[in-house]
Amino acid sequence: DLALARALATGDEAAFRVFVDQQTAPVFRICYRILGRVDEAEDAAQETFVLAYRALATFRGDGPAGAWVARIATRECWRRSSSRARRLAATTPLDDILGATLADPADPAREVVAAEERAAVRRAVAALPEPYREVVALRFFGDLSLADIASATGRPEGTVKAQLHRGLERLRRGMRMVST
Repeated sequence: DLALARALATGDEAAFRVFVDQQTAPVFRICYRILGRVDEAEDAAQETFVLAYRALATFRGDGPAGAWVARIATRECWRRSSSRARRLAATTPLDDILGATLADPADPAREVVAAEERAAVRRAVAALPEPYREVVALRFFGDLSLADIASATGRPEGTVKAQLHRGLERLRRGMRMVST
């Protein structure tokens, strides 16, 4: 992994292809967790790698390359999410509810409620101010450790831990206000 990071830092295109192969699934997972739709997650993941390729010169190679691309993915997804929010109404589209119902014919009501809860969590995380949104998204949508988040963001691990704690407190308060 260190050799790959160093090769990426030098702009090695073959190393970037290997990196894309290794990181496609984790990046897609991050995008899907944030955006909640397969088609949008696929587009965001593809754009993430385009952005990463363009930004290869900025990658120093001193931290995990996966954390670096996860940060790019979360930022791209939040950008897309806020853009989509301006275009769409705040209600859940009927197609999403029907799609969730069709996905679990054994208990459609539970699947609809679960889909609504996931959407509410995504909206609440999106409403967090920076740096809390970034840290919470990298930790829970990107499955990164505190050390990896610190490396990707260039912040001390203690700062990341405090921002995660404060972000989760704000998220809890925001979710309580939504449920009442």
